[in-house]
Amino acid sequence: MEIKKVFLVLADISGYTGFMRTHQANDLIHAETIITELLEAVIDASQFPLTLSKLEGDAAFLYATFADDSQAPAAAQEILRQVTAFFNAFRAKERALIACSACRCEACDNIAELKLKAFLHVGEAAIKKIRQFEELAGQDVILIHRLLKNTVVAKEYILLTEPFYALSGGLGDSPLERRTEDAEGFNPVAVRVYYPAGDSAPLPPRPAPDQMTSDMLAWGERMVNYTLKRTLGRVEPHFNHLPNVKLNPASDVGLFAKMIFGKIMIPVWRWRLLSQKPAVGK
Repeated sequence: MEIKKVFLVLADISGYTGFMRTHQANDLIHAETIITELLEAVIDASQFPLTLSKLEGDAAFLYATFADDSQAPAAAQEILRQVTAFFNAFRAKERALIACSACRCEACDNIAELKLKAFLHVGEAAIKKIRQFEELAGQDVILIHRLLKNTVVAKEYILLTEPFYALSGGLGDSPLERRTEDAEGFNPVAVRVYYPAGDSAPLPPRPAPDQMTSDMLAWGERMVNYTLKRTLGRVEPHFNHLPNVKLNPASDVGLFAKMIFGKIMIPVWRWRLLSQKPAVGK
């Protein structure tokens, strides 16, 4: 175990809490799949010096180490640039999911309600290697997670602790709101908050349930595969903003049967889709 200077980034997705209290298994599975896809889009938008520490249900925890204090400001600026780009990646994936989701459950109907929040801090962490991942621990790791609970009313924002802001210099001429937040077990924390501009473009139309495209088929297959892993216990989700419900074939026979039917029918639907394409030259 080593103690290292680190930049910490926590990307958190929320927006489903209001209607997911119903605990409907189908809605829950679809909500988990959608959030997982959105988190993967955010992670794919990250690059050096950021490294993924772990997925935490509806959040991704990333970090970057540094030893040379003289290089810290440039690294902080690069990390802040990447985090602002997370929002573009998130919105692009969100729109893609809306465009290929013919399902009319509450989770799929409310994809546009999901929003991204990002938290940035700099400090120290004890880093321990566990399999292929590095586990981070320490007061600064606890602090950034405690800041998830704050008084910011907006649904979409970037929160920088004052130490991170001082190193990064902020976002050029973009205004950042000064705030003080209470974090359990810590003194009041001075932060800066940036509110990214929303996407003003209209949302793509939802496809009709009887339509079939290659994108819809691919999304349906990913949904079925996640359902299979979830009901067989191969995925142990712990979502902060969703009810953590255990599912298995015995507890929800209907959901499992629907998944098995989808697993059987996907090759048939794929063949039908290919057979509908006109031959080259005709």
